[in-house]
Amino acid sequence: MPTPQSAILPPVSPHALFLTLHLQAGDEALRAVRAAAAGFSALVETQAALDPDAHLVGSLAFGAEMWGRLSPQRPTTLTPFVTLGSGALSAPATGGDLQLHLHGARADLNFRCARAFIEPLRPFIAKADETHGFMYLDARDLTGFIDGTENPEGEEERAEAALIGDEDPEFAGGSYVIAQRYVHKLHDWERLAEHEQEGIIGRSKPDSVELDDEIKPPTAHIARVVIEEDGEELEIVRHSLPYGSASGDAGLFFIAYAKDLSIFQKMLARMFGQGDDGLSDHLMQFTQAVSGGYFFAPSKERLAQLGG
Repeated sequence: MPTPQSAILPPVSPHALFLTLHLQAGDEALRAVRAAAAGFSALVETQAALDPDAHLVGSLAFGAEMWGRLSPQRPTTLTPFVTLGSGALSAPATGGDLQLHLHGARADLNFRCARAFIEPLRPFIAKADETHGFMYLDARDLTGFIDGTENPEGEEERAEAALIGDEDPEFAGGSYVIAQRYVHKLHDWERLAEHEQEGIIGRSKPDSVELDDEIKPPTAHIARVVIEEDGEELEIVRHSLPYGSASGDAGLFFIAYAKDLSIFQKMLARMFGQGDDGLSDHLMQFTQAVSGGYFFAPSKERLAQLGG
């Protein structure tokens, strides 16, 4: 198996930096992307060496259009993000050419690495969306509920969920990525009683125990995103973290990795009322998606080959 990029399999870190870049068209920009991609893994390793105890790791992923410009071969299920729902219950497609994900124990190293990465790309950046995530309390979302309870445990299980294998051998060791930013309506959420919040999430708030099926509504968050097919749960590896400021927007940057992009599509369809049962995730009444994109994170070996 080729080597996956270093951000994918480790557990969620206390600090993360999420950067989506939209680049100008043209051959000069494409050459800059190729050079940045080829040197990315070495860049992360160099920055990580400044403090090995911080365990800085990173991944670089590509939108469908950008990947098509870089390579004639296309991962089997790579496709652009499509807007879901409408009005207040919607998830916009904002896309992007590059998705940078850095995480570790030190926010300053994330910043240093991201800044070094974008410097040669800076003349070609049309738009950049940057979010700094942080661990909140004992790995909770700003809603107060523990996040990532459904994540596979251990490197072997996480690899099985996140990494492309023999089903698409040309891209083995790579991973599909979803990146969305959600703005929480915390004032509305905090007006709810705890038992109302638990019904919307589908878990107990103190200890994240799943509610019994007789109690858990079909519109609960976990009832929408936990999907079984042929007796097996469709798994993804979540790396989401809260973000925000005390005086402005705050919410969740949702980023996850999977071996099949269609898993994300199935989960989002059920969240935004486009599943077979027509129900939606009632958590979406208290948060608003403001960005969305699908990306492909190739293996380290294939990433290096993009340099030509």
